Amino acid sequence: MALAAMAGVNSPRLSVSTRVQPQDSPKKVAEAVQKLFPDWVSETPLPDSEAFPVTRVSLRVNCDGCAPDRLLEQIETQRILDTALDVMSQNMRGDSGWFDLSLQAAAAGKVAFSLPDEPENAGSIRVEMEGEGLAEWLESVTWHHGRHSVPRTVSDDLRMQADGSPGEWFDAKGRPTINKDDGSLD
Repeated sequence: MALAAMAGVNSPRLSVSTRVQPQDSPKKVAEAVQKLFPDWVSETPLPDSEAFPVTRVSLRVNCDGCAPDRLLEQIETQRILDTALDVMSQNMRGDSGWFDLSLQAAAAGKVAFSLPDEPENAGSIRVEMEGEGLAEWLESVTWHHGRHSVPRTVSDDLRMQADGSPGEWFDAKGRPTINKDDGSLD
């Protein structure tokens, strides 16, 4: 079953926001967000573009209730399902959580997750999720056949670290920490 088809079933409620900076084209910012969330429409009217010198200030724009389908399609296409599981669940508490995406990558129709300590030179998109069974939903929409041999769950020992470094699959002596026969952790 394609991820997009699974997305609608018990999908969490998504709130998607970004910041329009004075130097940004509001139209281009909206177009970038809509490449990953086609139903995104700012609840606050977008400011008009201005000629130099720009007098407007930074403005946070938001849309509540976006569908995750296009985002999940792109995650599957880019083959970053394990990364998505890790990053999308890093800031989860119970049935809610959030993650950030690169606005610049979104403008190209790609998914790139932003890490907490990365500079936001080209902006970011904040995605807040809330819904019953959020962890199970994330595990199901990021599932792939490789999980038969290396099972993964939200917050497991194989997850990437908060700084983006990978979880270790080998001990300090280079021995695999995954039992090759049954896929379990040693």
